[in-house]
Amino acid sequence: MTRVAVGALQLGASPDGTAATLGEILAYESRIHEADLRLVVMPEALLGGYPKGSIFGTRLGFRLAEGREEFRRYFREAIEVPGDETSALATLAQRTKCTLVVGAIERASSSLYCTALTFDPALGLVAKRRKLMPTGIERLIWAQGDGSTLAVVKTAAGRIATAICWENNMPLLRTAMYAKGVDVWCAPTVDDRDMWQCSMRHIAYEGRCFVVSACQFQPSPHTLGIKVEDWNSSRQLIRGGSVIVGPLGDVLAGPLYGEAGLVTADIEIDDLVGARYDFDVVGHYARPDIFRLEVDERPHPPVTFVNGKASEGAGERLGGAAATLHPVQPSNEEDPR
Repeated sequence: MTRVAVGALQLGASPDGTAATLGEILAYESRIHEADLRLVVMPEALLGGYPKGSIFGTRLGFRLAEGREEFRRYFREAIEVPGDETSALATLAQRTKCTLVVGAIERASSSLYCTALTFDPALGLVAKRRKLMPTGIERLIWAQGDGSTLAVVKTAAGRIATAICWENNMPLLRTAMYAKGVDVWCAPTVDDRDMWQCSMRHIAYEGRCFVVSACQFQPSPHTLGIKVEDWNSSRQLIRGGSVIVGPLGDVLAGPLYGEAGLVTADIEIDDLVGARYDFDVVGHYARPDIFRLEVDERPHPPVTFVNGKASEGAGERLGGAAATLHPVQPSNEEDPR
């Protein structure tokens, strides 16, 4: 049996922009190396930022000019995949010998996606996971992903999968990912509420997997020097709550509140066999004669042509960059539980 160390990096997007945030991530290199971590999960929208409280000048039936200008500034801070930022993160993964899962706002053509990027120490960028369903007003600024990015990646810490923020509340998504044989469930988020802790423990217990959740930490709007409507300016904007949970719902480390930091724990993947002895929701505890789930993993570009080629813009928008990634294990067919 081999134990490995995993971590959740609780960090907030810098008010000085994406370049500054990337610098803060890279500054954790020595701590990742010293802790001998094999997996580090980082929060949702860390690169590019989560504009909590913004409405982008939108009212029902019309948009204000200042909202378009705000979106232009936000669009500028998003990253291209692949790009300079992904190259820097791939190098960080290589130097630390650690798989990284990093939340980012991805710019593709004229659209933005809330994305989680996975970096392998040897292969670099191996997965680009686009959030399927932006929540509430997020739909003003982020496009929807599709089933083509629902990857499971083999790592030194086991087989990992990623669900972004409120995707974790989607029972069918969870079922699909459990069926791929997930060992470590990665949950980048900005949800700092107490109920999130309940969700993380439930997913660990339901999926009989380890859960690593990383939340942003953002100080008060007053500290950040910004104004957020209908918000106490002295209250922390995002208080954190990064946590690591075992496969029986036991909290192994965290939750961390009120500061940036690295939450770590040792895990033993072989423990999952015993945890699933009495409950395997997609195995011996399933009833496929009654309940079945069909998952469409095909990409769905908005424009296709009869010769089978997508336009350059459409391909870039919904998956052109994915073709440059190293292949990952898409399903559990060759390694069933």
